[in-house]
Amino acid sequence: MDSKRVRGLLGVEHAIIQAPMAGGITTSGLVSEVSNAGGLGMIAAGSLGPEDLRGLIQETRARTGRHFGVNLFIPRDFEVTDRDISRALGLLRPAYEAFDLGQKEITPPAPEDIREKFEAQLDVVIEEGVPIVSFIFGVPHDDQILRLKEAGIIMLATATTAEEAAAIEAAGMDAVILQGSEAGGHRGAFLRSSEDSLIGLMSLIPDAAARVDIPVIAAGGIMTGRNIAAAGILGAEGVQMGTAFLAVHESGAHRLHKSILTEFRDAPAVLTKLFTGRQARAVKNRFISEFSGVQEEMVDYPVQRSLTQPFQDASKESGVPDYAMLLSGQGKQSARDISAADLMERLAAEAEAFKFRI
Repeated sequence: MDSKRVRGLLGVEHAIIQAPMAGGITTSGLVSEVSNAGGLGMIAAGSLGPEDLRGLIQETRARTGRHFGVNLFIPRDFEVTDRDISRALGLLRPAYEAFDLGQKEITPPAPEDIREKFEAQLDVVIEEGVPIVSFIFGVPHDDQILRLKEAGIIMLATATTAEEAAAIEAAGMDAVILQGSEAGGHRGAFLRSSEDSLIGLMSLIPDAAARVDIPVIAAGGIMTGRNIAAAGILGAEGVQMGTAFLAVHESGAHRLHKSILTEFRDAPAVLTKLFTGRQARAVKNRFISEFSGVQEEMVDYPVQRSLTQPFQDASKESGVPDYAMLLSGQGKQSARDISAADLMERLAAEAEAFKFRI
């Protein structure tokens, strides 16, 4: 199996998608350089306000005339009370005190506000003529999908199981991104709990490929052309790579984040809900180790991220990884300190050496 179908669908030379990584990592420079090198650069828009997203789209378009995409978070209901926040902050106090930080009152966002923001983000994607949009944490409503189809926008969504892949196809998506348990960042599970959806990519690809007719794109622990070829043998027609692009020169990742990938290769990347309230894979550090016992007493995503952001930022600025959220997938030891264009060229050549045209 080769990547011809995905290359045609996305309008790219290579069926390599640069994974959307939030927090300033996927800059317009990174997105455009990946697209200019023949892949698909992706803007991480989940946490961006509509006008910030518009500005980043326009900035990226000024840097490339090739296709790029936008990734959005499907809104999920949550319930967090002031009492929940107060209890969680009390448990997190030692992390604040490690940097002499005071704790401020947090007002949780209302779920309906997040849904309105998502609708406004969709408006921007359509108005700006973005050719491709991907989703994580589920699929849009039928009326939203219809709007995107009428605008001629190609749609991808993330699955962590073959069951979710089938649901994505049934919803009308054009391709499915299969997120193996090896993947860094947030888990995209939406039909079952994250804990019940931890399937390795080697098992997930053939299972999902047998269940759906739309192209499957593999994600999770893919760092080299050898990995790409292996995913292709199993039935993937393209790949999405995050950690590999996290370390490249154009990435907006903090210097500490990059150094963890390229210098501290033996530090494990583990699953935790401590940083954001939703399960994500990150490099294990002091915070994850010492606070694991109170993980279930933290609040839901996205409120938990607001509670941990102050000491996350302080940890990075102090140059120590102890309390920083350093998202990473397994396979990070293969990260390369090179440019995005050089990485794209090497990946294509490496995959070709194993007889897979990516």
